[in-house]
Amino acid sequence: MKRMEIWADMVCPWAYVGKRRLEKAGLGEDVEVVWRPYLIDPMAPVPSEPLEDALRDPVAEGALRACHPALPPAGNRASLSTAAATERIGESTDPRTGGSSGADRRHGAVWRANTFDAHRVIALAHGRGGAALQDAVVERILRAHFTEGADIADRATLAALAAEAGLDGMAEALERGDGTDEVRSELLRGKAHGVATSPTFVVGASAVTGAQPPEVLADLVRDAAPPRELPDEVRWLRQAEALLGLRDPLGALRTLEPLLTEHGDDPAVRLLAARAYFGSAQLGRARETLESLLERAPGDHYARFLLGRTLERAGRHGQALPHLRLAAAMSPEPDYADAVRRVEDRLPA
Repeated sequence: MKRMEIWADMVCPWAYVGKRRLEKAGLGEDVEVVWRPYLIDPMAPVPSEPLEDALRDPVAEGALRACHPALPPAGNRASLSTAAATERIGESTDPRTGGSSGADRRHGAVWRANTFDAHRVIALAHGRGGAALQDAVVERILRAHFTEGADIADRATLAALAAEAGLDGMAEALERGDGTDEVRSELLRGKAHGVATSPTFVVGASAVTGAQPPEVLADLVRDAAPPRELPDEVRWLRQAEALLGLRDPLGALRTLEPLLTEHGDDPAVRLLAARAYFGSAQLGRARETLESLLERAPGDHYARFLLGRTLERAGRHGQALPHLRLAAAMSPEPDYADAVRRVEDRLPA
């Protein structure tokens, strides 16, 4: 069975449009569709604030562009209105009303809502009932936000919506913190894999962004390259590397937690951790980690250089200079020589 992952936020209207288009793609039962978290507006407050007021804020306006970055805000809203009408979003899907009565068209989105708890509920739905239950919960949350004016950041509201979709016990689960670690880990995984807009559809090693037409989504499933099966340790290392490249050292450290627990003596793991400590200004931990690495491998020129940079950043220029000079002698890297000159200039003649 193939798996499609949809990285999307529940306050992104294009995610709702994309869901409708996916339903028309006719993927069949041999494709598992799993919803993954994405935050277009991570600074959204708790409790929620009226959306009309929030859209006067350029930060909130920028969140709309994160749903469809190719369009300017005005074009985004115009295109969205057309797409929503075409996909009949906001109309009843109850077969008793023929699916076109408009009976569920009530208020529209009225809240700038923080969706972290909504993503927790969605993740728990998949864990407890699989893709079908998760899809029902996603549908109920989207409809509540976009057509009923519900505040999907409110935990009592989320618990009630989940129960309507067939998922009970969410009030207690949210209070306990269930799903928090999973959502945080998935947000980091998405970031490391380059997910940068909502919605993003991923199958194997292939992806498309935006609310694509049904035929494009069907082609994605048919033509997608299979994912590379990697051991968890390799996957975590690569994710941590990617997060460091994205200047998220704290995310890299979170990714490395299981590796540090199980493979804390591995030099590659420890060097990555040292880089993350340095990047997050945890200079004491960086120094201790690098010194222990160099005890075992004194010829590691990069570890030597990073130790010098750590000491330099801590204002310990006299201690930094020998390490930087040794690193520069071992490798012709321009950064090494630049660091030596910089520290020499800061020391008295």
